[in-house]
Amino acid sequence: MGLQDYRQTWQLQQDLVTARIKGTIDADILLFVEHPPVFTLGRRGGREHMLVSEKFLKTAGITIVHVERGGDITFHGPQQLVVYPIFDLEARRIGVVDFVQTLEEIMLRTAADYGVAAGRNPLNRGIWVGGSKLGSIGIALRKGISFHGLALNVNLDLTPFDWIQPCGLKGVGMTSMKNELGRDVPLPDVRHSLEHYFQTLFELDLRPLAPADLQQQLTPASEKID
Repeated sequence: MGLQDYRQTWQLQQDLVTARIKGTIDADILLFVEHPPVFTLGRRGGREHMLVSEKFLKTAGITIVHVERGGDITFHGPQQLVVYPIFDLEARRIGVVDFVQTLEEIMLRTAADYGVAAGRNPLNRGIWVGGSKLGSIGIALRKGISFHGLALNVNLDLTPFDWIQPCGLKGVGMTSMKNELGRDVPLPDVRHSLEHYFQTLFELDLRPLAPADLQQQLTPASEKID
């Protein structure tokens, strides 16, 4: 979907979850997206882990959005790949823990494709390189349908992470694939790797769908114009 406003994408996820619950859309959906700079707060909140003032953020042009996903505070920005799986976990007969572990495995294998050796950390969900976090996970469930998802730092500017305590953890650093490799990594290539491992580990048959076509499926028949 390219670079998309966070709030608009959040609303799209909620619309898709509603459509899955109602049966208007009967297929699982993956949204691949980047966001303009934004801090998001999960269910546990996290404003107490903000290390700069809201006036500073306003000057920097970064908004704060409180959402229903799990986890604490994090940052999204350009050149970070965010994937939102709108999956019916009950139909797939997969529990939340297994679902999150599979999302971690997808990021681990993607990072390994580019020579970045990452691992899990009992301190916090996601993937890590030493004591620095490379990829984050925060999900929500509504009647068995997942939304929110994972964020993998590819060529992301890590500076805004210095303005928070990421995930509410003290002394935690953040890293990116660029930071680990010392060079930019083509974002489309990383997206293809993520797609491949989503297909492999969740046994999917992914088919591309343009955002306009997706929106068309969400529009009630009474509102469609021939």
